Amino acid sequence: MNFADFNQAPAAQAMQALDGLYEHNPWIVERAIALRPFASPAALKRAMVEILDHAGREAKVDLIRAHPELAGKAMVDNSLTAESSNEQSKAGLTQCTPQEFAHIQQLNADYNARFGWPFILAVRGPRGLGLNKAQIIAAFERRLRDPIEVELEECVRNIHRIAEIRLQDKLDLSSPKGEQVWDWCEQLAQHSESEDGLTVTYLSDAHRACAQRISHWMHACGFDEVEIDAVGNVVARYFGQDREAPALLTGSHYDTVRHGGKYDGRLGIFVPMAVVKDLHQRGQRPPRTLEVVAFAEEEGQRYAATFLGSGALVGDFQSAWLDQRDAAGVSMREAMQNAGLCIDDIAQLKRDAHRYLGFVEVHIEQGPVLNHRQLPLGVVSSINGSARFHGLAHGMASHAGTTPMGQRVDAAAAVAEFMLAAEARATQDGDSVATVGVLQVPHGAINVVPGRCEFSLDVRAPDNAQRDAVIQDLHQQLQAIATRRGVHIELHEAMRASAAPSDARLRQAWEQAVDALGLPVFALPSGAGHDAMKLHEVMPQAMLFVRGENHGISHNPLESTSSDDMELAVQAFAHLLAHL
Repeated sequence: MNFADFNQAPAAQAMQALDGLYEHNPWIVERAIALRPFASPAALKRAMVEILDHAGREAKVDLIRAHPELAGKAMVDNSLTAESSNEQSKAGLTQCTPQEFAHIQQLNADYNARFGWPFILAVRGPRGLGLNKAQIIAAFERRLRDPIEVELEECVRNIHRIAEIRLQDKLDLSSPKGEQVWDWCEQLAQHSESEDGLTVTYLSDAHRACAQRISHWMHACGFDEVEIDAVGNVVARYFGQDREAPALLTGSHYDTVRHGGKYDGRLGIFVPMAVVKDLHQRGQRPPRTLEVVAFAEEEGQRYAATFLGSGALVGDFQSAWLDQRDAAGVSMREAMQNAGLCIDDIAQLKRDAHRYLGFVEVHIEQGPVLNHRQLPLGVVSSINGSARFHGLAHGMASHAGTTPMGQRVDAAAAVAEFMLAAEARATQDGDSVATVGVLQVPHGAINVVPGRCEFSLDVRAPDNAQRDAVIQDLHQQLQAIATRRGVHIELHEAMRASAAPSDARLRQAWEQAVDALGLPVFALPSGAGHDAMKLHEVMPQAMLFVRGENHGISHNPLESTSSDDMELAVQAFAHLLAHL
């Protein structure tokens, strides 16, 4: 049965087609069938998510307990459902060594003792091909440390992922473009400066290999023009029906943080590439030209030159950067010359904003919001404005055993109180954040009341006024804490970046694209900076977020998303390009 047939089939026949979708819990599918017809498979999946959510916590726990343990008793006595047997077999769990089997059995016992239900993992993984035993065991060990309610929701998310993969099998669904994007990300991740994690910094050998591979793939996709520009950006153009119309600019970065993830930045390069590949294969042209830029640098890891690639396009490449030296003493100028880049041509990279409709960027969310809401896509409302500060608290170092509590001038305790004040103030807004990420006691000792404490403060909010209000309030609270405790506290601003609200027209185009997929439109701010933030200085911009797995973690090897979510991102981008 295909999806169209499922929408029209009698209820009993539709139920039979989706038998086993949710392990021993047919009621979820039964209630979904009553809501037909669905606009898309994504809409059907979303309906089943909402059905379970509305059923409450007890129903979720019952559903989790209906699942077998991984490599557990049901596998040993051959009582697994056909679906579970197939999934565990693909993951290699039916071929465990005695040592592996014993280890998994102990993990099962520890997990059940802690949570009271079996460990649930979509063992066919984000691409549907199957996780290996090492990945499964690592996830088992990691999630044993989760709080109970967090782990409950993680189990539910994995159950929905299992159902998503089973649905594809039962209704002959596929995600070819998403799988292509996923494969590109995997293949590009083969180039790294380190063997124990993904590290690609500006103009390293791995970075230059990435540029060449991206360029090769762009040619293969059918782009009309492909070049590597004077700062190492890989730039490709696919001409539209009207070459005189303002072009649409898109892209993201291909450098990474040290020991980073495979999708940060790169997803925003490969999604539009997949759209162009599909258009080229069908012999079609979009209404306007699409320009895709794989930005050479965004993370500022090798040199202190964040947004170097996108900065060059807005005329903000600073010549002083060329004299910066990396940890090995190599200047940026030398690195660029060794890479064959023409430094004299950098000024010519500045784009004429009048020739562009605007800039759009697809990016993995790098946060837990979409993951928590079980939404594959989200429309970015604004890239948060931010400010960073360095702080120093001066107290009085004294003997920890002889100084009474009421007579201490504890610098660290004052900063600790300020940390809680910052947390409480940012929470009042709902979408502001304030973080003390650095906290150090120079020359501290276990038996000394801290006399000095160094700290940082990072404040972010969707607009500048909201950010500045948080900062003002925190300044006042900091002064009040210092006065009450007799501590002198200095706070010096290190950086301030303006918010980048999404352009109304481009944001609406993303919203219409998400709605056309049968998904609810959900808007959220971006707490992280992106290349779109730089392009915002000269042209309209709007972003689309793709859900991340593993609680949305990013800048980490655990960063992940599924080929099915990538497929939806490709479809959304194609819709936006066709309808702008």
